[in-house]
Amino acid sequence: VEAAMYRERRMGASLLRLHFHDCFVNFFFFIYMNCIGFFIVYGCDASILLDPSPTIDSEKNALPNANSARGFEVIDQIKSEVDKACGCAVVSCADILAVAARDSVVALGGPTWEVQLGRRDSATASRTAAETDLPSPFANLPELINGFKKQGLDEKDRVVLSGGHTLVFLKCGAFKNRIYNETNIDPKFVQKRRSTCPPNGGDGNLAPLDPTPARFDIAYFTNLKNKKGLLHSDQQLFNGGSTDNLLNTYSSNAPAFWNDFANSMVKMGNIKPLPGNQGQVRLNCKMVN
Repeated sequence: VEAAMYRERRMGASLLRLHFHDCFVNFFFFIYMNCIGFFIVYGCDASILLDPSPTIDSEKNALPNANSARGFEVIDQIKSEVDKACGCAVVSCADILAVAARDSVVALGGPTWEVQLGRRDSATASRTAAETDLPSPFANLPELINGFKKQGLDEKDRVVLSGGHTLVFLKCGAFKNRIYNETNIDPKFVQKRRSTCPPNGGDGNLAPLDPTPARFDIAYFTNLKNKKGLLHSDQQLFNGGSTDNLLNTYSSNAPAFWNDFANSMVKMGNIKPLPGNQGQVRLNCKMVN
């Protein structure tokens, strides 16, 4: 992770995002056994890493991931080195994603936490589930909170995990509507963002979500208090709603943010992992065994 970030500082945010986008996609299998039907739901299972195939509708092609999810080659390199050190494939790609996310945060000056291990890798993926389950950048506050509740995460988790956006760069196309059509936004901030995001074209131009994207800090929350949220969904966290008090706390108390972020990352990393011997430990993170 440190070597990858030395080559490109943005990679830390990309690896953190991969873990998030992996865990939040829950897809269902209907099993019929002994005259009883039941669903199995999978979450943190490295399904996001699978390439398209005749039997895999890859999550890489889902709208929230296409041309934005990145860092796959770093995970492949880590997997190769880990398997070499172990002598065989005994560490799952899902566990590698979870540890790489933690180490990315640490390398950028953020908190550490003990990553619970033992996840198994999925043998399939769901582009449809990725497009349904991942939070929309255009969602309002109730939609955001309900989306987290479906994953077993509460309102506090919603706010604190959004703090990971302190590391993120965003493409112009994702925030263009906000800077040209919304009013709960600082005028000088709007002017600055419009200079690199014209009303027509430039959708691939990048902008940071806070002024210190190479450092894991509380500037993201300070930005929202000052109406400088770049995403509509981010500014919803401080817009006269139920999450304002939490955001006020994190914008002035870095230790509280660090502690709660670490706890919420453990909770997120435990979203419906494959139990027992279900799934597999992939030999190659891009494809099923």
